[in-house]
Amino acid sequence: MQEDKTRWNERYSDNPMPQTVSPLVEKYIEHVNIGQAIDLACGTGRNTHYLADLGFCVDAIDISDYALERVKNSATINKIDTDLDRYNLTPYKYDLIVNVNYLNRRLVSQMKDALKSGGVIIFETFIVAHGDFKLPTTNLDYLLRKNELLHSFIGLDIIYYEEKIDTNLKGERIKIACLVAKKA
Repeated sequence: MQEDKTRWNERYSDNPMPQTVSPLVEKYIEHVNIGQAIDLACGTGRNTHYLADLGFCVDAIDISDYALERVKNSATINKIDTDLDRYNLTPYKYDLIVNVNYLNRRLVSQMKDALKSGGVIIFETFIVAHGDFKLPTTNLDYLLRKNELLHSFIGLDIIYYEEKIDTNLKGERIKIACLVAKKA
């Protein structure tokens, strides 16, 4: 865990990320009841801050204490400094789960269970891509396969799903999968 924490702290300090909210979160927030949210691998809080400003109580989770220090202190933001490889989601707790630019397959089934009835998952992350793409990692454990995200959330009502070529916050071409799904 300490090795991961050090690596992510260095990454955030060397490459500050813009605080622009994810367009997917912004576009589909209207499908969510204001309540309890969780922002997995929240980084410096670009989505956390947006949700808190809308009235959500947000659990902001990241392994980087450097990044979490940049998340604003607020009565509606609960900062959790932990390794998501060891963290477990509480069942039936969340109205919204946000997972952007992060993949931990161990948490996928927990995400479904952590949603309240009517709760929504907004999930966007990288897909294995070949050719003229900049991959944020070469470890395939952190990259989705084609249609994997869609298949992972079978049983939820899919509001939106797409796999597409996009541009990341650094202006590089990437391939991503986007999913918005609701628990009945």
